[in-house]
Formats: sequence, C-alpha cells, structure tokens
Amino acid sequence: MNTTSAASIAFDPLIPWEALAAMGIAGLALVLLGLRAGARGTLMRLGAVVVVLAALAKPQLIEEQRKPIADVALIVVDDSDSMAIGERRQQVQAAREMLKRKFGQQEGLEIREAVLPPSHIQLGSERPGGTRLIEAMRSALVDVPPERLAGVVLLSDGQVHDVPANLPPELGGAPLHALIAGKKNERDRLIVIEQSPRYGVVGREVTAKFHVEDPNGGTAPVTLTVGGEIVKRMEVPVGKPVEVPITVANPGPNVVEIEVAPGQNELTLDNNRALFTISGVRDRLRVLLVSGEPYQGERAWRNLLKSDPAVDLVHFTILRTPQKDDFTPVRELSLIVFPMRELFEQKLKEFDLIIFDRYESGNLITRDYFRNIAEYVKGGGALLVSVGPVFATQRSLYRTPLGAILPAAPLGDVLEVGFKPKVSEIGQRHPVTANLPQEGQPGKEPEWGRWFRLVTSKTEHGNTVLAGAEDRPLVVLDRVGKGRVAEFLSDQLWMWNRGIDGGGPQPELVRRVAHWLMKEPDLEEEALRATAVGGRIEIVRRTLASTFPQVTMTAPGTPPNGGAERKIDLQQTAPGLGRAVVDVDKPGLYRFDDGTLHAVAAVGNPDPLEFSDVRATDAKLRPLVEASAGTLMWLQDQSEPDIRAVRPGRAAGGSDWLGLRRNDGYTVAGINQTPLLPGILVALAFLMAIAAAWWREGR
Repeated sequence: MNTTSAASIAFDPLIPWEALAAMGIAGLALVLLGLRAGARGTLMRLGAVVVVLAALAKPQLIEEQRKPIADVALIVVDDSDSMAIGERRQQVQAAREMLKRKFGQQEGLEIREAVLPPSHIQLGSERPGGTRLIEAMRSALVDVPPERLAGVVLLSDGQVHDVPANLPPELGGAPLHALIAGKKNERDRLIVIEQSPRYGVVGREVTAKFHVEDPNGGTAPVTLTVGGEIVKRMEVPVGKPVEVPITVANPGPNVVEIEVAPGQNELTLDNNRALFTISGVRDRLRVLLVSGEPYQGERAWRNLLKSDPAVDLVHFTILRTPQKDDFTPVRELSLIVFPMRELFEQKLKEFDLIIFDRYESGNLITRDYFRNIAEYVKGGGALLVSVGPVFATQRSLYRTPLGAILPAAPLGDVLEVGFKPKVSEIGQRHPVTANLPQEGQPGKEPEWGRWFRLVTSKTEHGNTVLAGAEDRPLVVLDRVGKGRVAEFLSDQLWMWNRGIDGGGPQPELVRRVAHWLMKEPDLEEEALRATAVGGRIEIVRRTLASTFPQVTMTAPGTPPNGGAERKIDLQQTAPGLGRAVVDVDKPGLYRFDDGTLHAVAAVGNPDPLEFSDVRATDAKLRPLVEASAGTLMWLQDQSEPDIRAVRPGRAAGGSDWLGLRRNDGYTVAGINQTPLLPGILVALAFLMAIAAAWWREGR
C-alpha cells in the first residue's frame, strides 16, 4: 500500500493550560476596564495580549506520514461429518473459492481462513460433540484486533451446536454473514432419546424414553437391542414420546441400541439409531445357608458370608437330626421353627443362592422341597453344595431329587489323607480358578495348605476345576438349564481360613465361585468381550478349548457406506485367554462375532450430536447474523453474491450482496512538526501592537 500524508494543528503550551487561561482572563479584564474608562489604545493592547497568549500556546503544524493497515476478512469453513451429505461439501468448496477470488479484488483486504475438520476420536477426550463452528471462528480471531476486522463469512449447512445467545466480543461490531449449503425443507427420519438411565439394578427394569421424527408422519418400526441381542420389536407413532422398559441383564456396561427402520428420502442412516449405556449394579445378594450339623467349617462359612456387606444371609443349622430321636417334639429341636414351606415353596425364588453345607437327606426337608430346589436351579437359580462324609452314604443328597442336577456322583468312599488342592488342566483355563493366589507354577505342587478329607466321586457332567488326593474331583462346576451348580467334595475348606500349613485363598475361591454362580460376566468360561478406550478396542476371548476361533468385526453403519467387516486373529496371553487390540477411526457401535459368541463395543460418542439432526437449516445461525447486521443466504439460491465495502454503522448486506466494513486503519510512519508562530514573528507582532497603542495614546 502507498504511504499518504495528513496535516493537523496541535498545541504544545509552554505553561500549563490553567495558567494560560488565567493570564487570558486577567488580560481581558484589563482591556474591558480600559474600554470602560475610554482609554485610547485599548484595542491595540488587546492585540498584544493575544499575541503573547498565542506564543505561549505554541501552535504547530503536524504532518503525519500514514501507512494504511489492511482490514481482515475471515472465511470459516464447516467441513464436519454432516457436510458429506449430498452436494454440501461441493457447494461450500465452490463458495469458498468464489469468496477468495472476490475478496482478493478488494483493495486493502487481508483474507484469512479457518476450517473445522471432521470429528476424530481422541483418547481421553472429553470435548463436547457436534459442530463447534463459532468456537473455531473465535479461535481464528484471537490475534485479530476488532478495529481491523472487516467481516466474517460462515460456510455451513447450518447445523451448528455452539451458537451463543449474544454476539461474540471478538467481532467488535463487524458483520457476520452465513452462506448455507444443502437444500431447503430437507426430509429425514431420525430417532431422539429423551431419557436414558445411566444405572440400573441387575435383574430389574429401567425405563428409557424416545420419539421418532419423520416429516411423513404415521408410524415407524423400531428395534430394541441390548448387548447385541434383539429383545423387542415394536411399531411406534411418529412424533409421540414412547417409554420402553429395559431389563438390566448383567453387572457392568449394558449397551442399549434403539433403531428405527429407514424412511423415505433419508439423508443419512446414522441418526436412525441411538445408543446409550446402562451400568448394571447388583442389589444385595440374598443367600440361604443350611448347615446339616454344627462343626468347625460351619462358622467359617457363616463368617465368610457375613463379612460381605452386600450379602443378606439367612442361616439355619440342624442341631439334631430325626435319626437321633429322643422323643423331643420336632418344633423344639431348634430355637425357631424351621420354616420349610416358606423357604422352599413360597419364597424360594427370592433367594439368589442356596448353600447346603454337610447336609444329609432326611433332615426335615422333604423330597418335594428338594424337587422344588432342582426346578429353581433349572429355571436360573444357583446352588452350592459342600459335602461331608455322609455324602458317601445312603443319606447322601445325591439320593434326593437334587441328584439329578449335581455334577459329581459319590463312589461310596472317603479318603482321610493329607493333600494339597491343585488346579486341574481345565481349571487353569477356567476364570474361577485361573491365577488363584499362591497357585504356584503349572505342573508343580501349589503353595497352599493341606486338606485331610475327600469324598470320592465321579464327574458325570460339568468341569472339575480343582482336584484333590489321587487327582480326584474336589470342586466341580456345572450349568443346569438356565441355572448353575457348584459342588465341593470336601468339608475342609475352613482349614485354609485357619491357616493350616500356611492356609490358602479361601475368600477368593468362594467369591469367584459365588460370582460365577451369579453369572458374573467377567467369570464366564466361554466369553467374548470388547472394551473401547478412545479409538482403540481390546478384544478378549475366554474359552476352555485349546484354540481360539477367528473373530469378525463389523464397523458401524450399514452398507454401502458402513458395515465393513474385518477378520481378527487372537493371540493367547494365558491358558484359555486370547487377546487382540484394534485401532478404529469412526465413532459408533462395533460388533464382534466368532460364530458362537458375539459382543459389542461403543467407540467414542456412540450417539454423536453431529448426526442428531442433519437437515440443512438457517434457523440456528439467523439470530446471530441479524444481531451483527449481516446477511444470510442459501447457496442454492445465490451462489455468487456481490461483495461491497461499507462504512461502519451502515447496512452490511442485502438479498444479493455481502458487506465488509471499511475501517481505514493505519500506522504512522513519520511526523513533521512546523511551528506556526516563530519567535521573530511573535516579537514583531508584539512590538507593533505596543507601538500602535502608544501612538494612539499620543494623539
């Protein structure tokens, strides 16, 4: 730019302005007195006073050498994920090139650009989702003084999620314009979550609320999926809130997906599904413990269960069996009446776990009640049996209807020898017994204390995870129908608690067995899990087999733009445990399947704000644009508006043009100062005024 000059008059008084004003007032008063008295030469004396005051004010001619400063025009480009719909990105790119060309024709205008890129998954990122276009604009204006800003043009589809209520101060009065890409009155079916529970008690229902938006109205088919399993299909009315109950199946994350079928004229299918996660928490665990007789291990079981504050324990001990009849009435054999009908018929299903500890058949509980317990287990209940020597006799629980669900059958012998429990080969792959504390090296004797009694048995079904003397079954786990059974073939688990020979991991073993019985996902022996952390997914496969099947990963979305599949091989990291880690670059729900099991993982924000509504709109930006005196246009109506320079305070836009404020900023390159009253001139003027006054008085 060329340098220009500008002249002005400035004063640099030799004395303070206050003193100068006082002298002027005094001189004027004397002149007025002279005029009143009719003294000759008074007006000449006034001239002398004026000359003196002007000399003291020291007027100067200031000539500045000015260098103009270019104004700044900012173009903010929305390149978020929703811009890939239709021809929006092409429209914006054409408008961007047009603006740069026309702005370049404006003299004294600097062009800057800020581009909001597509969203990317970031590890540990807690930034809000959606299109943060105003935030990008403000960041680009950080180093632009408001007095240099000529205007801002936003190129977007209008789906901006950080529009403030008031104008950003960075604009400094400059106009804000918006050019909207896309088509007016676009149609798209989408699903909106109104209420999504974050927590729920395992086994109980929580309620989610949603509604479907569709300009065509009517009804829409919706599918509810929990943990990758379809649990409900329904037809819902468009535009009306719908409440749906969801059963929290497992502790920990439960990924819920609500999906509406595609409608007519869909812009994208990414907003036809909504995801949220319910964290399942367990309520208090109700346990029924029935001890067949008092012995050292009875209190160990009771103390172990009572030490857990999450356990509600109901404990009964048979103090005297009917076989030891001394004609005492049955109702007087215990401190309270044994409520058999209430426990094993009326309230049986209220218990989460039933434990029989050294119980023998014939001790009050009838065969019908044992049959109820067997049906309770088959229906999804949990049973733990810790047997004593009587299990090898005719009074064995195995000879009751429970025998049909017990995995190990007694052989009729009891081994009274010292032995150290050891993890079996399959137990090394089972999560209940894998890596128990002090287990020792595989193939070597564990570092646990000894037990001294084992009821010999034969495993008819299930898995023997701990072995005792002569490698006979010690702890056997089995699934029966929908329920589970655990069988301890010894009554000396308490010896670990007492620290005999150094003790052993009694609390950990019982905890794992109980949680396995309660279907804890982390203790499933056949399980496929996928855990997402940022843009990385860890796949874990637990199996009792010696090899791991190949896992198929399906990316979010539906073909052709989504739903891509990828084969993943797992690497063994421990017996029965295979892992793999994959990097992903798109948020959403990833599905994993190995032919038998499946799992899901929600990556990033699985329900992104960016796709909550993808219809192009001018409603969100209009209040901000109008408040700045800018203008808003649809690119489909006006693809090449005129660019005009406007003065501050004037209209900055019309139906076919955009205005850029002309600030006329400059920097001073140099200054020339010229005194307007040189000393010689002041002296001559003063002497002439005094001489004229004297001459007038002499006449």
